[in-house]
Amino acid sequence: MSERTPVALTIAGSDSGAGAGIQADLKTLAALGVYAACVVTAVTAQNTKGVRAVHFIPAETVRAQIEAVMEDFAVAAIKVGMLGNAEIVEAVADLLPSPVGRGVGGEGARAEQVDDFRPEPSSGAPRHLLLRGEGKAGPWEDSGPFVVYDPVMAASSGDALSGVGFIEAVRSKLLPRVDCLTPNLAEAAALLGESSAGTTAEMARQGKALLMLGPRAALMKGGHLEGPKAVDLLVAANGVHRFASQKLASKNLHGTGCTLSSAIAAFLVRGEALPEAVRLAKAFVSKAIARGSLLRLGSGAGPLIQSNLFARR
Repeated sequence: MSERTPVALTIAGSDSGAGAGIQADLKTLAALGVYAACVVTAVTAQNTKGVRAVHFIPAETVRAQIEAVMEDFAVAAIKVGMLGNAEIVEAVADLLPSPVGRGVGGEGARAEQVDDFRPEPSSGAPRHLLLRGEGKAGPWEDSGPFVVYDPVMAASSGDALSGVGFIEAVRSKLLPRVDCLTPNLAEAAALLGESSAGTTAEMARQGKALLMLGPRAALMKGGHLEGPKAVDLLVAANGVHRFASQKLASKNLHGTGCTLSSAIAAFLVRGEALPEAVRLAKAFVSKAIARGSLLRLGSGAGPLIQSNLFARR
């Protein structure tokens, strides 16, 4: 580490089974060599079979956690996950960087089919985060952290994780402060008040509609579309990038969205432009799914494995 190491902050709910939520975020960021701070928004009682109880942290406590981290750490990227209710959404949105003068650049970087993940070893201090890579006014210290928002509304088991007024608060308060939104098809449809997209063309249209709500980019995750490949579309004002990866046969997919969004934040902290961060993050998730498919943790839908620690020899 350098004398001043950039930090990624995850703002999310706790999963007692440790497959998703803030636990998945921390494991992902650590696996990718990024120091992670965290803010807990909710405590859930859940395992691989489902969610049994949810307790939302008071909004003022969420606010205090964010303020404590931001006043002391050099936060380069913020990953936002489960927020749960309108009060927490507003508390988080109030403390995120102002949208004035923000923008997502780097869309000219290559977008290609994901095949393998070979991270380069760290060569000391991270490169500047957002000067060239994301088109902001200056280095990350001056332009504020990059915000990735994974709009969690339900657990992978189908259990609801958000309350009344949540979507309206996200639309009006939070989305204008987001640099990259990462919804799955159901989440994108809920934010737009539409039916889920059934084709990549419809995904692209909905992605452009989401940009009208404020985020600088939207990564439309098409893993639930029919077909042998998982196709995601990164939609920004000046174009659409297509990312495709082979679908893997595994029932252990709990925490996929959390892992992907955290990996994107990690690669941004490491200096990548957004399209390349997405490409590398998708490759990392594919590896984590493959590792998780070899293990049996619990009797339901198990988690991804973000490191080689439990890989079979």
